[in-house]
Amino acid sequence: MRFRLTLAVGALAVACASAPKKPDAPSANAQPSGATAATAPPVLSATERDTRDLFQKGLSEVRQGDLTAAEHDFKAVLERDPKLAPAWANLGVVYERRLLPDQAEEAYLKATEVSPSSGMAWEYLARLYCRTGRAAKAEQFLTSQLQKFPQAWELRTDLGFVLLEQGKLEAAGTEVKRALQAEERNARAMQILGRIYLAEKKYELALMILENALALASNDAAVHNALGMVHLALKNRPAALDAFKKAVSLRPDFAEARNNLGAMLNEAQDYDAAAVELQEAVLSAPDYADARLNLGNAFRGKKQFDRASAEYTQVLRLKPSLPDTYYTLAILHLDSEMPKMDAIERFKKAIAYFDQYRQNGGKDPRVEQYVKDANKGIEKEQHRRERERKEQLRKANADTPADATKTSGSDKLKRSTK
Repeated sequence: MRFRLTLAVGALAVACASAPKKPDAPSANAQPSGATAATAPPVLSATERDTRDLFQKGLSEVRQGDLTAAEHDFKAVLERDPKLAPAWANLGVVYERRLLPDQAEEAYLKATEVSPSSGMAWEYLARLYCRTGRAAKAEQFLTSQLQKFPQAWELRTDLGFVLLEQGKLEAAGTEVKRALQAEERNARAMQILGRIYLAEKKYELALMILENALALASNDAAVHNALGMVHLALKNRPAALDAFKKAVSLRPDFAEARNNLGAMLNEAQDYDAAAVELQEAVLSAPDYADARLNLGNAFRGKKQFDRASAEYTQVLRLKPSLPDTYYTLAILHLDSEMPKMDAIERFKKAIAYFDQYRQNGGKDPRVEQYVKDANKGIEKEQHRRERERKEQLRKANADTPADATKTSGSDKLKRSTK
């Protein structure tokens, strides 16, 4: 089986686990000037406390998978405070999980409108565009925003991410390095730079950069996930597995980390554990094609062929031109006994999927032999059925008494003469 590992394209995370803040509130990393004593936390009005509690309730509902209730509560928060960027961003997360990308885009754009410095909203918007095949649009959009806010290193970091997703490694590196010049402790920019070096097969350099990022942000799940990919490239599988597990523990709804962990478990033939991780991945990101493909492989390993086929079909819906899916479906129908499907029909489907695999650019040289095997399977099944039919007729004739046969013939003669 083929397993697909991914980096952090389109990771969905419940953002702002703390109470919501106004867009102009000081950063959580801000340091007091001078040696002034610590100040008491601000006193919230009853309305502000209710808004905070409703926001936290929405976050909890997202974690529990109650997206309808979360949507209702985030909208209620925004009715009270339409300029609360984290509420708009998390509403976008809810829409993404409900497979409503247009509404998600609108919510993220609203978050950036009410708070142009909302790095979270820009990041989520960039990832949405990349996941839905609109990376070029994201590049154009972020470039135009940087003309308005040239000092916004968060935007420059997101532009580097978008360029990386398009394979524009040199341009991506330029933007990310400029972001690091503006903010040298930018762990996300380091993470993206590490990924660029990984794509360029500069594995040792990637490892160094990501370890520096980890020193700044030891609880950054995306950094641990990227480290896992580098360890895989360096053939250090135990370290890769530990890195993916750490990423998942830090951010349980990190779909990419779940997918990578599940893919490694598939390779180890621990299909039960793989299915658990991959089901969580598609719960967090229902339109995550790679995770659904790997989940199908896990179900196939568990001999749950109908469930495997259902996941592969979902992948076709999401990425109809992905050759691997047609290949996997073809192999599934060629090699697996599927009780609910007629054997000849199963082999015919395998041939059809192999044809679609080649039509979409697949070039595996083994396919020609596999198609021959499928045709032989059809012929063998046809011969088996013919033998079975003849055997049933023989038994039926052997079980019929001779006088009954004569009577039957006499009756036919009488009916024909009337």
